[in-house]
Amino acid sequence: MRFLITGTAGFIGYHLAQRLLADGHFVTGFDAVTDYYDVRLKEARLAKLASTQNFRFVKGHLEDQSALQRAADLGEPEVIIHLAAQAGVRYSIDHPRTYIDSNLVGSWAVLELARHLQPKHLLLASTSSVYGGNEEMPFAEIDRADEPMSLYAATKKSMEAMAHSYSHLFGVPTTTFRFFTVYGPWGRPDMALFKFVDATLKGEPIDVYGHGKMARDFTYVSDLVEAITRLVDVVPNEANRVPEIDTLSRVAPSRVVNIAGGNSTPLMDYIGAMEEAIDRKAVLHMMDMQPGDVPATSADPSLLRALTGYTPGTSVREGVHAFVRWYRDYYGK
Repeated sequence: MRFLITGTAGFIGYHLAQRLLADGHFVTGFDAVTDYYDVRLKEARLAKLASTQNFRFVKGHLEDQSALQRAADLGEPEVIIHLAAQAGVRYSIDHPRTYIDSNLVGSWAVLELARHLQPKHLLLASTSSVYGGNEEMPFAEIDRADEPMSLYAATKKSMEAMAHSYSHLFGVPTTTFRFFTVYGPWGRPDMALFKFVDATLKGEPIDVYGHGKMARDFTYVSDLVEAITRLVDVVPNEANRVPEIDTLSRVAPSRVVNIAGGNSTPLMDYIGAMEEAIDRKAVLHMMDMQPGDVPATSADPSLLRALTGYTPGTSVREGVHAFVRWYRDYYGK
């Protein structure tokens, strides 16, 4: 099949493109290669993809509809997977405009493209952050998600709403997936595990928010990619509605799906797995909770399992060790 993936210079986009190419598909990548973090890491990901047959790349910002159209003309996609976004809860507090431009205006541009292309399936990345102030866990897709605690979460929830409206108005089959703290090799330098490993290897303290009392439903990147590739073939329609737990819309071929294993891990256990992998104790700098953060996340993966027969299962210990091996190899440490 022919895929258009936005965000292929990014962590998840790189892994997904690599998987689809390995499976024999054609992938057109689209990315602005911004300097939100080290551009050299993004360029290294793209270089690996470029060495693979059947990959093409167009550089541009999501807000530039003409650049998106060039990518579509080049790849003639049957499936669009929209992963590009301005990420990060904390960064959204000080740099709100970038979230409006990328996550709202940029996502609207992708929806406009899908409106005219009419792909077999449009898939979009959202986040567990949309569950915001919900206190009852695990988070199920049918739970209310109307209390975002950061602008990042608000822009992602807004994208979900825009996508539903386009699906209703123009009949575009749409699946929006909510990611839960994805980690693994080639990860982003602004994410916790990358920072923890980097600082610990240097003998520097790591910032531990919430005084270490936080917990997350960590999702290993290969598990996430497996779930996405399976969902590509599950085009939302009444024939695959799952009774009682489905978010399949009554007025559009559109649904929302959690992607996570449903296993919430205490932050200190996550740090412990990192210490074991490095064989060195971390120096802990305990800090208060950051504005916009939530104390814990835990997903209900029942809908994903019902639709695909799959549930992410890589253990935190296995995933963290894999990241540390990659980090040491990539940076020679």
